[in-house]
Amino acid sequence: MLQKSNHALKDNSPYSATITREQFLFYEVRTTAKLVCEGLSSNEVVTRIMNENLFQYPTEKSVKKMALACLRRLAALEDNTLVQAIATQPSDVAKQICLYAMMRQYRLVWDFMLTVIGSKYKLLDTSFGKMDLNSFFMRLQEQDDWVATCRESTVTKLTHVLQKMRVENEYLDSTDANHLNLVLIAPLLENVIRVSGQELALPAFNCLN
Repeated sequence: MLQKSNHALKDNSPYSATITREQFLFYEVRTTAKLVCEGLSSNEVVTRIMNENLFQYPTEKSVKKMALACLRRLAALEDNTLVQAIATQPSDVAKQICLYAMMRQYRLVWDFMLTVIGSKYKLLDTSFGKMDLNSFFMRLQEQDDWVATCRESTVTKLTHVLQKMRVENEYLDSTDANHLNLVLIAPLLENVIRVSGQELALPAFNCLN
């Protein structure tokens, strides 16, 4: 009965712990984007990744799941220009677009990047520590019944993914850093965000005008 209750809470929540399994996946998403830009269908992309072991995983067990996860992340962008940019632009630009894709796909990442990171940039506050992460999850637990039922180990894993994600995008120098770097948004990404009416996301990239 308790398990059914937890499933119901999860089904009704906009949040999930999926990123603990899928994580940032920059290499995998970039590889997938290149295949999409070649004109391959989703099924052809997955088949090619599996047959040629393009993700270079030691076993095939999780390759298909990760390939499908990468396709979903690219689809979340709803913009072919950004998919092409992930495939062709320098890694720093491509990574920033991959971060935006995660924001679009996962409500947890969206809320964190806006309510924590974006808010700090707005306040010109570059301090950052475990307290900020703890406060974020405490707020979520107060607001969402499913998050409130998450085990401490799950929250720890989520925290770790959020930290690594920001190190990959140079918001932090390391997972132990205690201050935020002042990132610059790629003009290509800023333009697409504005044109698509998603300006709400801009503060997450230290774009405040």
